[in-house]
Amino acid sequence: MSHLDALPPWAAILVAVFVMLGALFAFVGSLGLLRLKNFYQRVHAPTLGTTLGTFFMLAGSITCFSVLHGRPIFYEILIGVFLTLTTPITLMLLVRAALYRDREEGSADVPQAQLHE
Repeated sequence: MSHLDALPPWAAILVAVFVMLGALFAFVGSLGLLRLKNFYQRVHAPTLGTTLGTFFMLAGSITCFSVLHGRPIFYEILIGVFLTLTTPITLMLLVRAALYRDREEGSADVPQAQLHE
């Protein structure tokens, strides 16, 4: 027996919708990782899709534990804040490193660096 037996039906449905939406967005992001052609296209799908999927999972978790404990539970928002801060920074660093590498190797698929005048 789990503590989820104490969850009212309306809350269980809401949590299930949030979790299913989160799983759907994470799946679409993972599918984009497989289907897109090059690194610069591939890096966006999992970053955006799984981030939105994680937010829906967090919404489901916050809803579930807030209803079970009878008070608002917001400490999981920290996960969302850290995810919001770290994901774009990681994306930017990965793309800049790949862009630098590709320019150094002379790849024709990347734009040349523009000099600021």
